[in-house]
Amino acid sequence: MDEAIMVQGLSKRFGAVTALKAVDFRVPTGTVFGLLGPNGAGKSTAIRILTTIARPTAGQARVLGYDVVRDAAVVRTLIGLAGQYAAIDSNLTGRENLRLIGRLTHIRRSRIRSRAAELLERFDLTEAGDRPARTYSGGMRRRLDVAAALVPEPPVLFLDEPTTGLDPQSRNGLWETVRQLVADGTTVLLTTQYLEEADRLAERVVVIDHGRIIADDTPSALKTRMGDTVIELDMGTDGRARQAAELLRGRLSVPADVEDGRLRLTSREGSRPLLGILRLLDTHGLVPDAVAVREPSLDDVFLELTGRRAGTTASVP
Repeated sequence: MDEAIMVQGLSKRFGAVTALKAVDFRVPTGTVFGLLGPNGAGKSTAIRILTTIARPTAGQARVLGYDVVRDAAVVRTLIGLAGQYAAIDSNLTGRENLRLIGRLTHIRRSRIRSRAAELLERFDLTEAGDRPARTYSGGMRRRLDVAAALVPEPPVLFLDEPTTGLDPQSRNGLWETVRQLVADGTTVLLTTQYLEEADRLAERVVVIDHGRIIADDTPSALKTRMGDTVIELDMGTDGRARQAAELLRGRLSVPADVEDGRLRLTSREGSRPLLGILRLLDTHGLVPDAVAVREPSLDDVFLELTGRRAGTTASVP
């Protein structure tokens, strides 16, 4: 199929709280799709509905053409899920965990042993395969959890904030694993609050906030909205940063934001405005402690769209 996941008008209420509000998106087969937003935005609720754990209040969703409510039993045979926390038995070895999943998902007995061995090798866990999972590091447990989701060889994999709490090396390793899965034809829906993660992996990103989609585009197109360059001036204190922002307001055609003593500006002229900015600030005794010039990130996009960074918690409206 050209389309692995279809979501249309999806809504979910928990009493007086609306977690999802008429969400629409489509995920092409064999791609990574990023669902991006802060804690409490509605990402995990969407995953729970798509994996048949929860029922929507309104709207519909399909996985490989099957309705997640009406055809829930079929959908479960087509998907893998790795949630925010490793769902493995710490008292079993890595190999035993994978074999147990094989039995629970009704893989033929002659295949279970070889499948477990394949996944241990793929996730660089062969040497640790016969050790109890409780002896694994956080990164190893996370890899084992993703391996467990892949035991039945699902064509669609859901990863709900898979790298939460991982160190940079473990995170990079998991990213490479995701790339390999997609190269082999797996469709991956990834929820994350890490902007770099979505930027590195996803062909398309939906930004969700307070249960609503506020942006739907490629990572590069979203960043293009911000302009070509981000200029950051560390002023030391919010007071000095606000003084600088007020001074620049109206003098330069560059929007400025203040956060934690830093002045952040976006420019469609590259770094060209920087010299004029520094000269103007210098004449008023507002010399920055540090200056950074970089490409815009998805974090910048989220800040522009919502007024806060993606790592912050979304308040309930």
